[in-house]
Amino acid sequence: MVICVYTEDRWDDIVASVASVRAQSRPALETLVVVDHNPALLRRLAKHFGDDGCAGDGVRVLANAGPRGLSAGRNTGIAASSGEVIAFLDDDATAERDWLRHFAEAYADPQVMAVGGRTQPVWESRRRPAWFPEEFDWAVGCTYRGLPPGRVRVRNVLGGNASFRRSAFELAGGFATGIGRDGDRLPLGCEETELCIRLTRAVPGAVLLIDDRSVIHHRVPAARERFGYLWTRSYAEGLSKALVSRSVGAQKGLASERRYSTRVLPAGVARGLRDALLGRPGGAARAGVILAGLTAATGGYAVGTLRARRSGGRFAVAAAAEPAGLRPAEEAGS
Repeated sequence: MVICVYTEDRWDDIVASVASVRAQSRPALETLVVVDHNPALLRRLAKHFGDDGCAGDGVRVLANAGPRGLSAGRNTGIAASSGEVIAFLDDDATAERDWLRHFAEAYADPQVMAVGGRTQPVWESRRRPAWFPEEFDWAVGCTYRGLPPGRVRVRNVLGGNASFRRSAFELAGGFATGIGRDGDRLPLGCEETELCIRLTRAVPGAVLLIDDRSVIHHRVPAARERFGYLWTRSYAEGLSKALVSRSVGAQKGLASERRYSTRVLPAGVARGLRDALLGRPGGAARAGVILAGLTAATGGYAVGTLRARRSGGRFAVAAAAEPAGLRPAEEAGS
């Protein structure tokens, strides 16, 4: 079980995240808290969970051994973990009690290489802004409208609520650095998409699932409840998708996005306009935001494609690392 952290501003969130893992109905073998180049936070967490950085309840605090960023932090956790299945949880999210148990059930099928879950937003304002369309909940790290319900096969899982077999990393490598989040900089993403596509190439017949019973609750701060953040996040997503498509090909890199943009978003616009005609709050605004977000993502993709052609659009894929210690096969989450 890996939780990547980078700022003391999220102290209460980090503590709550770890506490939710401790409370799982199927206990994690271990919980690794990986600190991204923040010595003060590293010291504070080590003291909180035991001065030696390893408390008796299985919490270990580690420094990111790679370059700054979420991908390298996750790779550090992978290398240090001991389990056959490695789960990831965002540092500003809490997991429901049966989160890991539902993940574990899916791995009874040997073809299953990754399992993700459903991420619900917890708005700091205590309610969804009337203008914020559910189709864009991915922009705040949550499950968006348009994903099928139940336990379903998907192209990729979302990294803040996901698990992988260790063998997935041994066969396909780790998370790519040079793509994805880096603290508070431009909110890029898609490192999970790139990894999952690379994994299915390396393992023909690999099954990747989302089980919407594996639920986490993800805090959405006030700064992300603003249109400016959604626009910036959409633009950054376009940049990221261009980099991924350059690596894996547009057919695979954009397969899910084509359905999303041609079916899910038009339905969302129609729903918003219908709500406006019925006098429901925010209907017209939601329709407009969907169009604006799609425009921003398309623009980001165009700019990213141009940049990738000029620079080669390359990023580094971490080699698979051996785990620290034994790997008990009966444990479903580390």
